[in-house]
Order: sequence, then C-alpha cells, then structure tokens
Amino acid sequence: MSAPFAKGLSDPTVQPVPAAVIEQVDAADTTLSNPKRAVIALGANLGNRLETLQGAIDALEDTPGVRVKGVSPVYETEPWGVDPGSQPTYFNAVVVVKTTLPPSSLLERAHAVEEAFHRVRDERWGPRTLDVDIVAYAEVVSDDPLLTLPHPRAHERAFVLAPWLDVDPEALLPGRGTVAVLLESVTREGVAPRADLELRLPE
Repeated sequence: MSAPFAKGLSDPTVQPVPAAVIEQVDAADTTLSNPKRAVIALGANLGNRLETLQGAIDALEDTPGVRVKGVSPVYETEPWGVDPGSQPTYFNAVVVVKTTLPPSSLLERAHAVEEAFHRVRDERWGPRTLDVDIVAYAEVVSDDPLLTLPHPRAHERAFVLAPWLDVDPEALLPGRGTVAVLLESVTREGVAPRADLELRLPE
C-alpha cells in the first residue's frame, strides 16, 4: 500500500491563499464567536481632541468582545445645532468594529468610554470632551428609545457619512441606502478632512 501523497510545492493543487480570502478571514476575527459588524461615530470639541479620539478607539479595542477593524480619517467640523462660532470645532471620525456584544451592552460601553473622558450631559448640542454614538449595528432596525438603530440622524450628517464612506466605500445605512448616495444629498459645508491628522488602529 503506497504512502499517502503529501501535498507539497510540486503539487499544482496547492496555491497561495488569495489576499482577499485572508482579508475576509481576518475581518471575521477568529477570536470572536459569530461577531456582528457595528459602526461607531466619535466626536470631540474640548481638550486635546485628537488624543481623546485615539483614547476612545483604544478603549473600545480593550473591551472584551470588541475588535476595532477600521478607523476613518479625521474630519474637522462646525458644531451641529448651535450658532456659528459659539463653540470650538469638532474632530470627528468613524470606527468599524466586530463585536459579540448585543447592542445594549455596546451602548453601555460607549457611555462608559464617554464618562472616562469626563463627558458631561448638561445641555443639548453642548460642547463635549467626547461623543460616542452607535450609528449602525449589523442590519438591525429598531425604534427602541434607549438605542434607536440605525442612528436616527446619521443619514443627514456629513460628519458621520463622509468618514464612514472613507473607511468603507461599500457602506450601507440600514433602511436608508448606500452611504455614498446619502452623502451626495447632504451639504458638506463646515465638514473638512484633516489630512495632516491620523488615528491609528490599535495594535
């Protein structure tokens, strides 16, 4: 009885794994069991804004059941819903995560990260050291008042749509359509990319 054939370099059926397949496997992150994809928007207009955004990204990565898979470029934006010049400008970014946490637990973590950076909720549209918003969670559509999914105003905010499109050109906002088309229908006035600034993926 002949020995089992050992597949080696001489075997034409053994081919390098395509890069796209490797990327798909990595995106699924084998350290998580059946992870869901979530999109989180970050904003800060007090203190060291860039450092705060990076700290929030690192804090999300340090959360059990959460892996940060993508980080957008930084945008500088005028504050939403207030008189021009009445507040400092924001730095905004979007991160894509894979998570095994349910939406409610991810929201609790988002609030905990905000509190770690001394977020104060004393006025609507007020300045804040850090804003962490869950924009979308998988394909979930929910009108739960504690966590409406997707975020009820994301489709009209260029400071969410523009960085999200940068990090995921094929992005879809559940119930609304493609982010690329949504971004074409809103104004980008007051929303400027900051190519001189960079946020990094956690190591």
